[in-house]
Amino acid sequence: MRTQVVIIGAGPAGLLLGAHLTAAGIDNVIIEKQSADYVLGRIRAGVLESGTVQQLRGLDLAGRIDAEGLIHDGLEIAFNGMRRRIDLGARTGGRKVTVYGQTEVTRDLMSARNGSNAQTIYEADAVVPVDFDGNYPKVLFKKDGQDSEIPCDFIIGADGYYGVCRASLPSEAIQEFERVFPFAWLGVLADVPPVSNELIYVNHPRGFALCSMRSLTRSRYYLQCAVDEDVNAWSINQFWDEVRARLDAEAAARVTTGTALEMSVAPLRSFVAEPLRFGRMFLAGDAGHIVPPTGAKGLNLAASDVYYLAGALREFYEEKSSAGLDAYSGKALARVWQAVRFSSELTALTHRYEDASPFDCRLQLAELARLTDNPAAQTAFAESYTGAPY
Repeated sequence: MRTQVVIIGAGPAGLLLGAHLTAAGIDNVIIEKQSADYVLGRIRAGVLESGTVQQLRGLDLAGRIDAEGLIHDGLEIAFNGMRRRIDLGARTGGRKVTVYGQTEVTRDLMSARNGSNAQTIYEADAVVPVDFDGNYPKVLFKKDGQDSEIPCDFIIGADGYYGVCRASLPSEAIQEFERVFPFAWLGVLADVPPVSNELIYVNHPRGFALCSMRSLTRSRYYLQCAVDEDVNAWSINQFWDEVRARLDAEAAARVTTGTALEMSVAPLRSFVAEPLRFGRMFLAGDAGHIVPPTGAKGLNLAASDVYYLAGALREFYEEKSSAGLDAYSGKALARVWQAVRFSSELTALTHRYEDASPFDCRLQLAELARLTDNPAAQTAFAESYTGAPY
């Protein structure tokens, strides 16, 4: 078997790139170590920038997003016992975000790929990219106990933070930047109506909280917690009590409780690998960078990586030019670092640090007041939150 592009990883980044390449007539194979059901079982974020939605619409894959996605042109920030709204649309000339679960994006992409002739190999063992520093790369793997290999022109590492692609690089070939935050998020997904028709970001002396949603009947709540928090130590009733304790009285009264479909603890970190190209292997999405979920940038950064990479591969095959491939890492990383900056600043602004002094807490509240009162500050925030055009 030979193909033009091998994509390692069948998450949204790999599947979105596969959709672009298939639409352009570029042969591609996706290799995934997990089963399709396992991939669909991952619970992730669900705030899509307009650029991400436009990509899916351009591939004729936005039918369910248009039918089921929730268009948001604002959000609320709660602090000091009050809530203030930031009008995203008014501050950006009409840019908005769409709330639509990442699991549903993956489902749509997977369904479209299943309906095409493009091949996806699930439950592949011992996947290893080799010879990517020369002109004849290939991917080795085992399937059903049999050794296999796929020679190709390019390898795309879309296999996540713990994937094999970045781990296959010699240490001297890559520079890594990381910040691990001293707290985590305790999250609950529940089939209950959201507390508000827009997201609420909460700064509270007890810690950060986020009231989010996946649909009009499914909500996602997060609470700042310790990095080593034991999820089993929490009952669902304790969780709902803590959510209400961190909200203002009006919002707390609107919280609808219910059983948890999923409860988990997620650590927060920022991570960037440079460069994102190594010969004929390219990293995309979480394989190359991680941002704290506060800014809702993870999936959207993966989508922008894919946008740049898909265009570069089309240019290579259609115009016989490697200019786009040569520019990919720099172009993608410029956007990545802006998202890291925004996500880190928003995390610092809304979370409570154990070593924060009363002075630090007063400065945090002053900055929140400036953000919610100052039109210029709101414009800068809204432009970052909704995402810059590609």
